[in-house]
Amino acid sequence: MTRSLRRAPLVMAVLLALPGLALAQSQGAPADATDAEDHGHDTARTLDQIEVTATPLRNAIENLARPVDVLTGETLDARKAGTLGETLERQTGVQSSYFGAGVGRPIIRGQDGARVQVLSGGTSALDVSTVSVDHAVTIEPFLADQIEVLKGPATLLYGSGAIGGAVNVVDGRVPTAPAGRAMSGRAEIRHGSAADESTGMARLDADAGQVTFHADLFRRDSGDYRIPGYAFSPELVAEELAEGEDPDHFARGRLPNSSLTTEGGALGGSWLGDKAWFGAAASTYRTNYGIPPGAHEHEHEEEDQVLGAKAGEEGEVVRLDMRQDRFEFRGGVRGVGPLQEISYRVTRSHYEHTEFEGDEVGTVFENVGTEGRIEAVQNEINGWRGAFGLQYGHRDFEAIGDEAFVPPSITRDVGLFVLQEREFGDFKIELGARHDRVSIDPENGPGRDHNATSLAVGGLWHFSDLMHLSVNLDRAQRAPTAEELFSDGPHIATQSFEIGDATLDTETAVSGEIGLHLHQGRFEGKVSVYQSRYDDFIYLAETGLEQDELPVRAWVQGDAKFTGWEAEGTVELFENASGLWALRVFADGVDAKLDGGGRLPRIAPGRVGADLNWSMDGWRARIGAIRVADQDDVAELESATDGYTLIDAGLAYHWDVGGTGWEAFLEGRNLTDEEARVHTSYLKDFAPLPGRNLAVGLRVSF
Repeated sequence: MTRSLRRAPLVMAVLLALPGLALAQSQGAPADATDAEDHGHDTARTLDQIEVTATPLRNAIENLARPVDVLTGETLDARKAGTLGETLERQTGVQSSYFGAGVGRPIIRGQDGARVQVLSGGTSALDVSTVSVDHAVTIEPFLADQIEVLKGPATLLYGSGAIGGAVNVVDGRVPTAPAGRAMSGRAEIRHGSAADESTGMARLDADAGQVTFHADLFRRDSGDYRIPGYAFSPELVAEELAEGEDPDHFARGRLPNSSLTTEGGALGGSWLGDKAWFGAAASTYRTNYGIPPGAHEHEHEEEDQVLGAKAGEEGEVVRLDMRQDRFEFRGGVRGVGPLQEISYRVTRSHYEHTEFEGDEVGTVFENVGTEGRIEAVQNEINGWRGAFGLQYGHRDFEAIGDEAFVPPSITRDVGLFVLQEREFGDFKIELGARHDRVSIDPENGPGRDHNATSLAVGGLWHFSDLMHLSVNLDRAQRAPTAEELFSDGPHIATQSFEIGDATLDTETAVSGEIGLHLHQGRFEGKVSVYQSRYDDFIYLAETGLEQDELPVRAWVQGDAKFTGWEAEGTVELFENASGLWALRVFADGVDAKLDGGGRLPRIAPGRVGADLNWSMDGWRARIGAIRVADQDDVAELESATDGYTLIDAGLAYHWDVGGTGWEAFLEGRNLTDEEARVHTSYLKDFAPLPGRNLAVGLRVSF
């Protein structure tokens, strides 16, 4: 049992104690504060009324048996960061893969990569972020209206690539509803100290009769970011010193080659009729970012790496120049016979990124992807609400260059799904099924076909006005990817020689989860425990061999078990002349083992954290801390990581001028300048998280 699992009873006890604190505060409040406290409670519960767009039935969070988190409003504003993983990492059960300032993919309950689907407006990002850990997600968090996190298997909705969960970023680039006024919009500028980072974004939405238009743009520039000490981990520094290296040759104070430039924008519009609607959008995403040296070494090039020399000393560095052009088409028809609505989405993406080694082109990755989806929502039949649909995906992938460890391939995926739900008094049942056919054809060699069938049942029981219980059981399958089947060559980002296995079978996960949601007065709390048992789990295993001076790692299969828990509680402590004070506490932990013995690599350590929030008139402030535990339950040949504590804070003031809202803000992250190394990252020995960062900015909305 890991430290994170041993901590579960303590955290649950704290959460169960918070309702009593809230009740005691409300009973001791003066009479004239009652209305204000009730109003404050309504504000805290607004999230429950937010529609989850990732599901065809568009339920509110409170009415879903499936575990879903939604990040929106002021909370989203406070957490927005340069990558999607960093933006979400304070959500329970979610961490970031972290591969420098330019790359951070969400990890959900210990699962990442090809098991977590990243979506924009309900369709795949269609990038190549699952091919390698140094490839960025082509979604800009600063443009998000809300971000939806589907925890646990989401294969029913989005296929086998969502066996570990899904993240859907809602950005409104294809408008689905009128803006509500002739013109509305928002903009933000900010500057951060850690990397001398400047970020700006702007968005406009306008109504012209039945047509709504959308436009947005963004840009981010940052230099090499500051770090508290050495870029190398203490263990790596000790190894280098033992070999006679001069400590003055180690990068310190800033992480070399961690600068980036990201920019993009979109134009879209929709015609919104009474019975039908259709819309389209075109967008572009471009980024150029560095890979911290030492994390992208080649044979015989260690001496040339910047990280092993003084910061700023000449040496070959690797930078990625990425571009994606994306075209989206959406529409729907309402009231078609027995169907409440029929909707469709079609997305086409042209993606390319080039890895430059110094001034020379190293490897070029190209991906042309198409995804189409049609959903039909039925009218209620004998109390049953439901939806069914068809999804098609096509990926034409090619890597050209010395590091093209995956051969060119074409992947096709066809999936058919059905969802049904019904309420029986205080109890609601949710049912679902999906079948996918996945075909992968490499350029040279025979192709592989896999079937993936997923089934799910969920129940939601409102057994009192204060509590509800959710239970979910899933049987989900995932087809292996081209990288797992056909890899054969040096994969520099993972510092290994990867070997695929074309005979890999479909992996199957049987998962169960129990969750308790309590809402009493000004308190709201959630506790859940879950377990997933995998047959034929696909993972990258150490072989103990070397080739081209790189450790050989092979894609293999074995049975595995993921066990975890999550807890979160929010309480409005009191509201008086000093303002409204609220406290949030949260914690999570996950343990992953192979049935044959041993642990899986890069599993997130347990965490516990708290945020204290204050607001009064136009002011609001927060201060928070998160403690990440040591991770010493590691896989064979994997190094352990020390725990760390990160403290952040924020202050904002909002004022209105006519119909325009203005907000000035100051944010601080890692205020104690702690050295923190992310266990889930391949860079943990080469690149710590940024040091102290102070950001100042201005937001405007109209």
